[in-house]
Amino acid sequence: MECISVFDMLKIGVGPSSSHTLGPWRAAERWIEELKSEHPLDTVKQLKIHLYGSLSLTGKGHATDVAIILGLLGEDPVTIDCDTISDKIETVKLKNELWLNKNHKIAFNFSKDIHFHKDFLPFHSNGMRLEAFLLNNTVFTETYYSIGGGFVVKEERENAKENNLIFKQFPCPIRTGEELLKFCSEKHMSVSEVVLENELSLRNSEEINQGIQHIWETMLECMYIGCHTEGKLPGGLNVKRRAFELNQKLLGAQSYNTPKEWLEAIRNTEVKFRQIIKWVSCFALAVNEVNASLGRVVTAPTNGSAGVIPAVLMYYMVIENHDANFDDVKTFLLTASEIGSIFKKGATISAAMGGCQAEIGVSSAMAAAGLTELMGGTPEQVLMAAEIAMEHHLGLTCDPIGGLVQVPCIERNAMGAIKAINASELALDTDPSDAKVPLDKVVNTMWETAKDMSSKYKETSEGGLAVGVFLSDC
Repeated sequence: MECISVFDMLKIGVGPSSSHTLGPWRAAERWIEELKSEHPLDTVKQLKIHLYGSLSLTGKGHATDVAIILGLLGEDPVTIDCDTISDKIETVKLKNELWLNKNHKIAFNFSKDIHFHKDFLPFHSNGMRLEAFLLNNTVFTETYYSIGGGFVVKEERENAKENNLIFKQFPCPIRTGEELLKFCSEKHMSVSEVVLENELSLRNSEEINQGIQHIWETMLECMYIGCHTEGKLPGGLNVKRRAFELNQKLLGAQSYNTPKEWLEAIRNTEVKFRQIIKWVSCFALAVNEVNASLGRVVTAPTNGSAGVIPAVLMYYMVIENHDANFDDVKTFLLTASEIGSIFKKGATISAAMGGCQAEIGVSSAMAAAGLTELMGGTPEQVLMAAEIAMEHHLGLTCDPIGGLVQVPCIERNAMGAIKAINASELALDTDPSDAKVPLDKVVNTMWETAKDMSSKYKETSEGGLAVGVFLSDC
């Protein structure tokens, strides 16, 4: 069975899109390694990049071309200094040359050697082909598909080698919500405990804790940066950053030296009832404003929906439980990741395949589940919360104006976070035996809805707000 780790569902990367930025970046890195295994890099004389379908239609707005170049340059999205990205790309454009994997210089014309094809490849709407023309007059070429959440494949899911996913027998192999509940019941464990048992079959406890700590610190830093950066977002829509002013209105203009100082200041502030939604919105907006400006975020499960989970986790820490600690963060993220995994296996987390229900809808379901477990909910209530959150995102389209992950994407994260909290509250106050729709039914329904949805509403910018609002209007 396909084994999806918490660190598959929650990846650290650079915005604005997991499918259109992080995935192509990783594909370029993978292509370099495959090329090196067959040919010395110094035998490459020319390079061509071909983008298809959604990667072509919204690629420029999602920085797909930029991401692939950074991958070819040998940069890592987890460690790169995001402030240097513009300079690195500008150097390639001005000099018409590219240092392949940092050690082999080839001629490269940014505007002529990247080709945008509006037609779709058969397997997935996010297709890309990389070609290296060699000194021996042969061509090394590979085709990749970015299937959402930073996952990259070459062929069908069943091909483990091509998938870069782990295929083994988890102690608790889970594909559906029903299977998850079965293990919880048999082992007398919570959802997070079952997930942890699976995770321990892949890595030791210290590695798990370090990885989750890194994820949480990246989320917190992202919210901090977003709340302390003013101005307008890049891309031409002239979208004003709102988290900065919202943070100041709620917390005051005092500056803080670290994200942890900022977090403690919020936790020590008396939050009035009518401010709760404003704070949740502020956290979500902050993350996705950073994401929209090629900043570092945690794909959760995608970059476009990266603000929902940290916003809801922050809600728990600053509203529900001021004594929350790392164990709470770990419980939340383990639980959330499993819900995301169930949606990925049973449907999709790619907006290019399923619309925004596959991104904001899934992230809201993940966050609702994590919050419900922290609030003392049973495994049945955890899954009920996830179901409620997704049920009220069904049919949500992906229609970014100008192909940018800004309008309506940023606000949708705030709405997804608020819906997650509401879904959790409803589940906690409901007897699971009264539920009419199990999680697995809503997963199946989401996939059927995705298949029925017109391609205009699947991250192509050919329908919805993307054509109803013109760039000139902005």
